[in-house]
Amino acid sequence: MSRILVVDDELSMRELLEIFFIQHGHDVMVASDGTQGVQALTQHEFDLVITDLRMPGTHGMIVLQRCRELYPETPVIVMTAYASTETAIQAMKVGAYDYFSKPFQLDAVKVVIDKALERRELVKENRVLRAELEQQAKPSGLIGRSHAMKDVFSLIRRVAATRTNVLILGASGTGKELVARAIHDQSDRAKNPFLVINCAAIPENLLESELFGHRKGAFTGATVDKEGMFQAAHGGTLLLDEIGDMPPGMQAKLLRVLQERKVKRVGDFEEVPVDVRVLAATNSDLEEAVNDGRFREDLFYRLNVISVDLPPLRDRPSDIPLLAHHFLRKYTQEFGKRVDRISPDVIQRLLRHGFSGNVRELENLIERAVALAEGTEISLEHLPPGLGDMPSNTGSLDSLMELPVGGLQLDAVIHQLEQHLIEKALERTGGRKKDAASLLGITFRSLRYRLDKIDVGDPKD
Repeated sequence: MSRILVVDDELSMRELLEIFFIQHGHDVMVASDGTQGVQALTQHEFDLVITDLRMPGTHGMIVLQRCRELYPETPVIVMTAYASTETAIQAMKVGAYDYFSKPFQLDAVKVVIDKALERRELVKENRVLRAELEQQAKPSGLIGRSHAMKDVFSLIRRVAATRTNVLILGASGTGKELVARAIHDQSDRAKNPFLVINCAAIPENLLESELFGHRKGAFTGATVDKEGMFQAAHGGTLLLDEIGDMPPGMQAKLLRVLQERKVKRVGDFEEVPVDVRVLAATNSDLEEAVNDGRFREDLFYRLNVISVDLPPLRDRPSDIPLLAHHFLRKYTQEFGKRVDRISPDVIQRLLRHGFSGNVRELENLIERAVALAEGTEISLEHLPPGLGDMPSNTGSLDSLMELPVGGLQLDAVIHQLEQHLIEKALERTGGRKKDAASLLGITFRSLRYRLDKIDVGDPKD
């Protein structure tokens, strides 16, 4: 329920607007002249002010100016029976949201009022979100107010003070590196190095050198001694990203380092002690990899002392507006723009979107929108066509198929539909099963199980 102040010296106009707004569920206060209007503003905050311009004594322009001084975010609509271009421009320059001329149609007034109140609610929500962002602001950049993320924040605080190995689980784009950074930043190692290595991005023959270093002449191209990541991170934290893609041979060498806390450079005979906290992250199902023989069981248990499981963005929709405003602020500063609002329609579209790319996808969308925006608000035109307007997957299946007159074999149809959707998901993700599982809203393990039942090729993990 919104609170509205109506200021007009005509009794009939005050009564008309008061009855009209009460019928539409608003709380209304009326003032018979500008002096009473200004007094009401000093005692109460309103969501909307409607004031006549021409009144005896204190006229409406003073009410407008006073409201702007006290409550800059409260929209003010002015009314006048003496409408002219000059009065409208003057009111707009002072800060009026809109104006209309007497006599007017109540239906037309309602359209303007609804838009003004919608804008007011958006401003209030932005204020709350900004306050939350400022309260949450940390070097790690982790943002969230959902129960799931609060649990993650609580776990981070508890494990940060230890030197225990932590396994960070989550789909691509959920923020696994940010969690690792947060653990490091809140630990007693925060002043020492935080290093990241992507185990999937480095060829096996180079990964050992990157992790442990090498001596000059150890192999072709080793022209100088090189310090590895473990030694470079001494006293700090090392994140082994995409640990599930580490080659088997390297898994054995990593296990020895974790057990002995010593490293031996390639081509060297001497082991060097290292004090490094190891964090590992993956978007794959390591238990499944252990069962398949692709990942060492002893290394899995060594890394998985404590696990932090990051939920996909679709499972924490309450975080979407907060994250969207966080990225809005980030990219308006980066691009030097004055875009300070996201329209409610955009937020609704974002809430309906599946976000297979998780937080990273949301960030890209907001970056794109800020880059395209020419005014102060992100609107639907700044989103990719079709985003968030797909039919709900909980809707009727009548639009997908008809029941034949002669009936059908239900199990066969379901099997065929499941196979078709899985093939489409694998086609869209280039055969990557992890991404396909995320696109279908199921776990990687569930997708593997379904693939065993149907005749789909041998796509990539």
